[in-house]
Amino acid sequence: MTAEQGRFDRPGDGPPPIFPPPQPSGLSPVLARNIRTLTERRGREKREASRQEKIADAVTRFAGSMTFVYIHMAVFGLWVAVNAGLAPILPKWDESFVILGTSASVEAIFLSTFVLISQNRMSAAADRRADLDLQISLLAEHEVTRLVGLTSAIAEKLGIADAADPHLEELKQDVAPDAVLDEIERRKEPD
Repeated sequence: MTAEQGRFDRPGDGPPPIFPPPQPSGLSPVLARNIRTLTERRGREKREASRQEKIADAVTRFAGSMTFVYIHMAVFGLWVAVNAGLAPILPKWDESFVILGTSASVEAIFLSTFVLISQNRMSAAADRRADLDLQISLLAEHEVTRLVGLTSAIAEKLGIADAADPHLEELKQDVAPDAVLDEIERRKEPD
């Protein structure tokens, strides 16, 4: 052993690492970059949303809050108390509660429409992410298939016994996504 080799015997005395060490936050640079990219993309999508989509999202966000619930409890509670004669501080204006029922129905129609608009946007974004996931999975499957083929060829060249494993031939074959989807549909139980 040379003096040069011996100086790396102790932990921490080795040559500089090939990859940078984890960041203080514990995130690798690639993970931090991916998070930053996704955050920037979501921010851009938010900024590029139409005015109607922004309004629908704001209404949906507010309607899904406890503030919305508290306001409705106060308004409906006061309405019922006054019109049922429990709070004589104001004159009754809706003794049969027809106006209250109509108002609540109209509000429900609009709120459900706003929620559906927001859900449609979220569904479209989820579809795009699912397409991206599928593309990455297909790429990874293709790369793994190629790596199995290369590793198998190396093992065969080196005379390693496991290179003759019959399962390796199956693993070397690319998966045809259309064929898999067709088979899933064919085996699907009727509704």
